[in-house]
Amino acid sequence: MQYGAAAEQAWYMPAMPVTLAAETAAERVERLASESAVVVFSVSSCCMCHAVKRLFCGMGVHPTVHELDLDPRGLELERALADLLGGAVPGGAAPVVPVVFIGGKLVGAMDRVMAAHINGSLVPLLKEAGALWL
Repeated sequence: MQYGAAAEQAWYMPAMPVTLAAETAAERVERLASESAVVVFSVSSCCMCHAVKRLFCGMGVHPTVHELDLDPRGLELERALADLLGGAVPGGAAPVVPVVFIGGKLVGAMDRVMAAHINGSLVPLLKEAGALWL
């Protein structure tokens, strides 16, 4: 049996940097939104974002939160989210965040989430996505 460099290479493959095509902001939003049952795109200083995160935590749901102000590509992601919501402009009168995805599907901003909570359709969405069991 040989224990030289050739034998070591047979079982050990060093990590090689993988060069992928640059991911667009829209593709990144789609990928991040599909990685967890509940995903919230947020800004850490936004009171509406805080309220929607507290709503989910109060229901026993722990969403994956992406803080756009802490992400180097946050502004690009915010623009992509604005496009998904119907073309709102970041920095405009209407805030873009929070934006919520449940089960990889866009629910919408705070108004849509609260409307779903009030009319009783939020809990079934959460159960269907596997974020809530009871």
